[in-house]
Amino acid sequence: MRKTILMTALGASLLSVTLGAQAQTEPQGMYTAENILDADVYIMNGSGDPIGEVEDILFDEQMKVSGLVVESGKVLGLGGRELVVGTDYFSLETNAEGDDDFDDVEHRVMIDATAEEVEQFPAYNHDWWEQAQSNAQDAWQTTQKGAESAWQKTRDAASDMTDN
Repeated sequence: MRKTILMTALGASLLSVTLGAQAQTEPQGMYTAENILDADVYIMNGSGDPIGEVEDILFDEQMKVSGLVVESGKVLGLGGRELVVGTDYFSLETNAEGDDDFDDVEHRVMIDATAEEVEQFPAYNHDWWEQAQSNAQDAWQTTQKGAESAWQKTRDAASDMTDN
C-alpha cells in the first residue's frame, strides 16, 4: 500500500467526527492522507463488518477531494475490486484514543448507501480514469467557451454604450 504525507482539508459537510465516545459537531480541521489511506470502510446501518479499505484519495483540479478509491475485498459479491466512492456517499468518523496523541487517531469511512447501491459503484480502472479525464476536459472547454462568450457580450455591450 502506498502512503503519502499529503495534507487535505475535508469539508465539514463530508465529515462526522467523534472523539473518544462523544460525538462532536466540529470537524477536526486537517487530516493526513496517511491516516485516511487504509482506513476501514463500512456501510452505514450495515452488518458492522468492514467492506474494504481506502486505497486512494481522488482530487479534482482545485485540489478538492472528489472521491475515494475503496478496495472492496471479497464481500457483497464485489469480488475484491476497487470502487470509486463519490463524496456524496461517504463521511469520515474519527476516534482519538488518547488525549493529544496524534498517533492514536483512528479513521473510519462510512458509506451512506445500501449494499446493492455499492455493488453499482463504478470500478476504478483504466476505462473509468479515461472517462473521468474526458468529462473534466469537456467541462473545462464548456466553461472556457461560456467565459469567452460572456466576455465578448460584455465587450460588445460596452462598445455599443460608448458609441451611443
